[in-house]
Order: sequence, then structure tokens, then C-alpha cells
Amino acid sequence: MASPAALELSRWQFAVTAIFHMSFPALTVGLSVLLAVVQTVYVRTGNPLYQQIFRFWKKIFAVGFGLGVVAGTVMTFEFGLNWGVFAHAVGPVIGVTIGMEVITAFFLEAGFIGVMLYGEGRVSPRTMAFASWMVAFGTLLSTTWILSANSWMQDPVGYTETAGQFQVSDWTEVLLNPAFTYRFPHMLLAVLISASWFVGGISAWFLVQRRRAALPFARRCLSIALGVLAVLMPIQLYAGDATAIFMGGHQPAKLQAFEGNWRTDNNGYNLVVVPDTDQGRNDLRITVPHLGAVIGRDLTGEANVPGLLQTPPDQRPNMWSAFYGFRAMYFAALAMFATALAGLVLRLRGRLFDSRRFLRWMVWMTPAGVIAITGGWITAETGRQPWVVYGKLRTSDALSHLTTAQAATTLTAFVLLYATLLAVWIRYIVRTVKAGPETPADAAESTLGTEAPVA
Repeated sequence: MASPAALELSRWQFAVTAIFHMSFPALTVGLSVLLAVVQTVYVRTGNPLYQQIFRFWKKIFAVGFGLGVVAGTVMTFEFGLNWGVFAHAVGPVIGVTIGMEVITAFFLEAGFIGVMLYGEGRVSPRTMAFASWMVAFGTLLSTTWILSANSWMQDPVGYTETAGQFQVSDWTEVLLNPAFTYRFPHMLLAVLISASWFVGGISAWFLVQRRRAALPFARRCLSIALGVLAVLMPIQLYAGDATAIFMGGHQPAKLQAFEGNWRTDNNGYNLVVVPDTDQGRNDLRITVPHLGAVIGRDLTGEANVPGLLQTPPDQRPNMWSAFYGFRAMYFAALAMFATALAGLVLRLRGRLFDSRRFLRWMVWMTPAGVIAITGGWITAETGRQPWVVYGKLRTSDALSHLTTAQAATTLTAFVLLYATLLAVWIRYIVRTVKAGPETPADAAESTLGTEAPVA
């Protein structure tokens, strides 16, 4: 059995890999849908503004998509290298599910992304639109398979245990497990919302800078982003609440940890806690009285919120990560909802593009969706501990036979590599945004005499 130090280092390595990987689908899934929509509108209207929008966001999507695929592939290798016992145990379930992602989503994306990225001037705009929709459908398929696999680990069903392995007895139960029915719509909305904030924030930056050539582009993109957010944010708050209630019922320790109480003697909502996990108490707690009960749907405000001491010590997740991961997600969601509502009001009053204070705030909100998604995944994964397959396989029993030196070496290498790639990714986005979108006139000139007719 590997040492506790090797276990902790391997957990950190997978966490770094997962967070780095997740930052790309958090943007590229929604961007792929945007690209498909604007290319379709361009086909139907012939308006060069939509071609301009397509060309600009295509650049950012392409690099993010490539880095996301690489990071996701690394995670698959880690299953076998760092978590060999886990890979052996869940191979008949997770191995097949991830294999289906490759066969369906990756093959679909690989077949059409070249046409989408390099087909302009070589194929008709209609073919470009079709290829864009196929790539978008591929990213949605990938999200579906990954959420199905991860949700099964959160709520395993449809299997029998044979010789240390989970053997599938009912594929319908496995793929459409109860957790998936809540978590998939929550995650799908999250990636669409995250991309909308990214598009809206960058568009707001162009408006703040008053770059004349980019103003029509920025106005249209900001309008699209805020329109999507005005519709999706209320739905997401409802979906997130339903997901939290479901997971709290199936994983009560997770709920207890992200609420931040040890004893069941507090009806308030904790804003800040400093937990002492050894003593089972909070050294500091800032709470809003009665609000926790109200959020828990007791309108009297008197019901106490469950505490983590209800869970045996060897089954408790880390309160630090679950509590603050959840609050990063929750407070970011509240800020996004309030900002989307303010944007809707400004739009109805005809002041959206002239309110410099709001536009500057939109720039600051650019990474809000990615922050919320990261916080949500931290809550989901650390709140499930100490189980890698909830209630069935402990994380400590899932590790390969690694030495501490091996785990430390690979962790250091991954941190340095991913920090470099993330810096390159951010620098590329900054340079692309500073360069700005090409003007419709430039776009027309670059394809003059080569592009197939729109209709």
C-alpha cells in the first residue's frame, strides 16, 4: 500500500490536472454553440457582422479546444498510472463510458473541426455552418459522457461486484444514474453561462475602450451574451438548488461540510468559518442568523442546519475545501444573476451601451463562470471524500503502488507544465483581444473571389 504522503500528492496531482482541464470546456463548449449559431445566421442573412463574430471567436475557441483535448487525455493516463486499483475496479464501467466518449464525441469533432476552422473560402458557408453544428454537438456529447461517468462515481447503481470489479448489470441505470439526471443539466447550463460571461466581458472591454471599428461587433456580442444570461441564470439557480438538495440527501456528509457546521445547533448561514478538523469545531464563524434555515426551506427560520459531527470521523470530507468551494460557486452565481438582471434593465431602458460603470463591471465579471464551475467541481469532488466511488471504494484503497518520490516528481512536473500552458493560453487570449476583430471590409477582401456564395 502506498504511503499517506504519496496518496496526498497523487490527489493533488489529479486535482491540478482536473482543474486545468475543466477551465477549457468551461469556455469551449459554449463557444462552439455560439460559433454554430452565428455562422447559421450569417448563412441566412448574409450580414458580414456575423462573419466577423465567427472569425474572432473561432481563434480563441481553436486554441482552447486543442489544449482541452490534451489535458483530458492526460487525465485518462493518470487513471492507470496513479490510480491503478481504481482503474481495475471501475474499468468495466468507466472504461467503457470514456471509450464511448472517444468513439462518438472525439471522432465527430475530429471529422468536422478542420472544416470549421479552415474551410472558409474552400467550402460553402452552409457547409461551414453544418461543420460548426457537428463540432458543437460533439462537445455536448463529450460533456454528456463525462458527466455520466462522474455521476456514477457519485451515486453508483446498476452493477454487481465480482472479483474486485464493478460489473455492469444494467447499462441504462449506469448511464442515466440518479445523480446524472440532476448534475447534467446543471453542468450544461454552467458551461453555456460561463462562455456567455466570457463573451460579454470581452465585448464590454471593447465598448469601454471605444474602439470605433469594434463597436458594432461588441454591441452585438454583448447583446447575445446578456440575452442568453437573462434566460439561463434563473433556470440555473433553480437547477443548482435542486442538485444541492439531491446530493445532500444522497451524500449527507457533503451537505454538512459545505454548510460549515460541526454541531446541529445553528440556524444561520455561515459566511466565513475557520474549522479545526482535529477538534471538530470552528475557531471562527461569521454567520447570518436564521438564514440557513430559510435557505433550507424552513420559513420560520428556526430549524438547525445539520452538523458534520453526525458523520463518523473516518467518513468526513474536508470542511475547508467543501465549504469554500461551495461559496465560490454560490456567491459567483448570485453576482452573475444580479449583473444579468441589471443588464436586462439597462437594455430595456436603452442605456446598456452607454453605462460605463456597468461595462467596467462586466469586464471584471469575465471569469465569473469559470470560477463558479471550478468551485462547484471542488465541492463535488472533495465533498465525496473519503470515497472515490461513493460508499464502495475508498480513495486510499484506489491508489497505485507509488513511492512518495515518484508522486512528488510527477506532481512538480505537471504543475510547472500546466502553469506554462495556462500562461500561454491567457497571453494568447490577451493578444487576440488587443488585436481586435477584423473589420467586415477586411473580411470581405480576404475571401474576395474565393468564397462560395452565401445562398
